[in-house]
Amino acid sequence: MLSKGYGSAVFGVDAQVITIEVNIVHGTKFKLSGLPDNAVKESEHRIESVFKYFEFRMPRRRIVVNMAPADVRKEGSSYDLPIALGILKSSEQITAEALEDYIIMGELALDGSLRPIKGVLPIAIEARNKGFKGFILPKKNANEAAIVNNLDIIGVDNLTEAIEFLDGSRKIEPVEYDTRDKFFNDINNYEADFSNVQGQENIKRALEIAAAGGHNVIMIGPPGAGKTMLAKRLPSILPPLSLQEALETTKIHSVAGKLGANGDLITKRPFRSPHHTVSDVALVGGGGIPQPGEISLAHNGVLFLDELPEFKRTVLEVMRQPLEERRVTISRARISVDFPSNFMLIASMNPCPCGYYNHPDKECVCGTTHVQRYLNKVSGPLLDRIDLHVEVTPVSFDQMTQDRKAESSEAIRERVIAAREIQQERFQQDGPQIHSNAMMGSQKVKEVCKINDGGKVLLKTAMDRLGLSARAYDRILKVSRTIADLAGSEEIRIEHLAEAIQYRSLDRDSWAG
Repeated sequence: MLSKGYGSAVFGVDAQVITIEVNIVHGTKFKLSGLPDNAVKESEHRIESVFKYFEFRMPRRRIVVNMAPADVRKEGSSYDLPIALGILKSSEQITAEALEDYIIMGELALDGSLRPIKGVLPIAIEARNKGFKGFILPKKNANEAAIVNNLDIIGVDNLTEAIEFLDGSRKIEPVEYDTRDKFFNDINNYEADFSNVQGQENIKRALEIAAAGGHNVIMIGPPGAGKTMLAKRLPSILPPLSLQEALETTKIHSVAGKLGANGDLITKRPFRSPHHTVSDVALVGGGGIPQPGEISLAHNGVLFLDELPEFKRTVLEVMRQPLEERRVTISRARISVDFPSNFMLIASMNPCPCGYYNHPDKECVCGTTHVQRYLNKVSGPLLDRIDLHVEVTPVSFDQMTQDRKAESSEAIRERVIAAREIQQERFQQDGPQIHSNAMMGSQKVKEVCKINDGGKVLLKTAMDRLGLSARAYDRILKVSRTIADLAGSEEIRIEHLAEAIQYRSLDRDSWAG
């Protein structure tokens, strides 16, 4: 008897329906076709053990399992449950009349219980798009799948529950998840807040500008000056995620298996901080089975690279294209997948090997050559993609002990949101390619960032006297446009340009002698 069921395969952050056909014919042995990998092939042994545990019989005839489309590679152990159900129906041990109404996925343990799987959210989205009645999966993944509405999410603990549900002898209520309620309740809950930061007003201002325009930032300062502490608070002043952005972000974390036990919707902008020993594959994604890397896990959020010069040069250079294109393409012989990577890059570094170059109190023991060599570990093309260079100085004892409460993240975020709304209106004719000042190309900069004669004189003087490089020109104009947006000004005034110019420390010929 021929039976048919449905599973799914995840490629990148999207899923594809897989038809699982099972037929039992004369002969012997178990035959699995449709480009399965070793984990899928090993399902035979797991399924046979589970059948014995529940006193089902493994047919002693030729079992042919075909996974269509046959030219698409199937990977992972999550096909155990649909294959097992197909064998039982094909051998007429169960009726399972509703088998074809559901997408079914799950890894079987040897006692028949179901282990959680990865990539549940994109599979649930595809199941709804293809018109399936529901999705049967391990109960531990049910909350994650229930983020998708208009789809019955049936969470089961073991093989028996799935059989009884499909036979109609057990009623299982679909898992309910109020996506909008969860989203709006948690959207602004951040543990770190700028109200706890004393002093560092110039750094807070720079991060506010960065958040308002989506600009990348590098902070240069001695150890203990507060670079990491300030970077961790940046997500708290970014505009809240939209529901669409939250779903995009959750899909990526679902594919990577990073959602945790509850599998809840991600409601806050992610903050990723990989160690400087990270490999280029771990950072941008890849592997035999292409998986998202840190830059994709930071999609719609912040990627923080602490001690930037300590990262391997090859690791930093592979970020250049994703920073421009806001996505990364992983190509293999049989498959090419795209992962989104629209993130803000926040980097920090010491000014020299000992860390005390330009320190107000401590003396640097590095020579000029050593300082320059240290700074040169970060390439010019990478710095070209960073808009704000901020020098961080240590906080004095008086500032640390003052009683005055600093401005809260909520107050700063309101100004950032207002500036972003101006930008959304400005770029609404440009489509999704541009939605913040940092994303403007050279032509758009000429259209949007016009300055008067006084501004041109100031910018020319700054470039001549401070030794600013030519690549600083567009960056200064973009940042000055953001400063003007924060001030609610339609024009870029001289004071906006002057503030933007000071955020180009590493472009100065005088830096490090």
